[in-house]
Amino acid sequence: MHPFASYVLRSYYRSTGWNEDNLYANLTRSSNAILDFTVPRGLHLSVSKSPNSLFNTSYSMNAMPSLNGSVGYIFTSCDLDVKNSGNVRFKDMIERFRVYDTPRRPEPRQEEWLAGERVDVRQYLLYGRFYLPTGRLDALYSTRLSPTVQALVAAISDPRSKLTNDRRARSDNSSNVMLSLQHDIGKWCTEYTWSADDGMWGVRVLHNFGKQKVAADTPADEALPPSGSPTRVRRVDEEEAIGGGLKGRFSAGAEFYFSAKEKSAGVSTGIRFTTSPDATPQSFQLPANSSSPLSLASTPRGLPSPPTTITALFNPMMGHMSGAYAARVSPDLALGSRFDFNVYSYESEWTMGAEWWIRQKHTKSDNDDDTPVTPLDSYQDVLGVVKARASTQNDVSLMWEGRLKNMLVSLGVVSDLSSRAKPIKAIGLELSYFSSG
Repeated sequence: MHPFASYVLRSYYRSTGWNEDNLYANLTRSSNAILDFTVPRGLHLSVSKSPNSLFNTSYSMNAMPSLNGSVGYIFTSCDLDVKNSGNVRFKDMIERFRVYDTPRRPEPRQEEWLAGERVDVRQYLLYGRFYLPTGRLDALYSTRLSPTVQALVAAISDPRSKLTNDRRARSDNSSNVMLSLQHDIGKWCTEYTWSADDGMWGVRVLHNFGKQKVAADTPADEALPPSGSPTRVRRVDEEEAIGGGLKGRFSAGAEFYFSAKEKSAGVSTGIRFTTSPDATPQSFQLPANSSSPLSLASTPRGLPSPPTTITALFNPMMGHMSGAYAARVSPDLALGSRFDFNVYSYESEWTMGAEWWIRQKHTKSDNDDDTPVTPLDSYQDVLGVVKARASTQNDVSLMWEGRLKNMLVSLGVVSDLSSRAKPIKAIGLELSYFSSG
């Protein structure tokens, strides 16, 4: 489950029109949501508050296995519509499998004028978190230099007295400052980074093949057709749709980094294929002979392709190769698998995962009148999601995330099937509550 700070940061990106998914670092984001989800460890409590649309506070505490906590503050230059934990869209708080639409060029912000003078200010976000009792301080500053350029400054300050003797001997310092400059024009996205700790310089680039399309503000897998509308919704890729096979687009990228302190360098490259999503969610794609008016709005030409993402990564210097496949096989079930292999050591790992959404099913007794229940009704009420992961390393993880009253809950367990002495490696519970106004 996303921490409150991550939820606010994503809301800021959405409000300013920045697409964080069009980065090489997020190339495998869809499959990672199924195969690399984070299980809470111990007992974690989080309480957050938004006094107004510009300022947010967050308090968290880990009660087990050790007692520690943190206090965080976030300030933005633009108004954010931050919901309460009781009414926030549940899918906005979960890292989940998604098929993202074709990236588009960020649009310039509308100018604001007052008495003949331009009064609009540069968009920015300030974030800071202080940890107790360690005294560590994390900070983030994000600002838009232009409609297509964003700058980020991230800093970590940890008192040197907390370092171990081994780290003092190596002259390690856990404090660091990292600068990042991102340039996104939709078809291309480039990121330049610099780290002060080890003097590392890096560049990442991602290119999206195919024609640029104007995407709607609402993600393709969340767009809802008007109830009872007989108008057929046009598919995003309809002009190129053919029967059979997967229809989509490719993205390819690479990264290169060099550390002046370590006198070392690294490089990696990756490619991704993703299907072009329909303007209508799969949960509304009823059979053509259905009597529901929704069937008229969701009948594509040919057989619809299931939302699918295929990725491949290769690091030639480390000899690491990785290939992942993820797809939504039904409206409530997504499956994924990944194979990792090292050409130098011949070590390999196969990971499998699943994501199952639990929804509330309506009956006629739930309605005050005799209005028939449509798929649109059951699509809205998400009760939670169950995620499972297993690998050839004998690790099995299971997690449930849902909402109890006005609180978001995550409950998970990690087990090691090869260990009889300690089959349960970790178990955790995370409770999160936040409010606004």
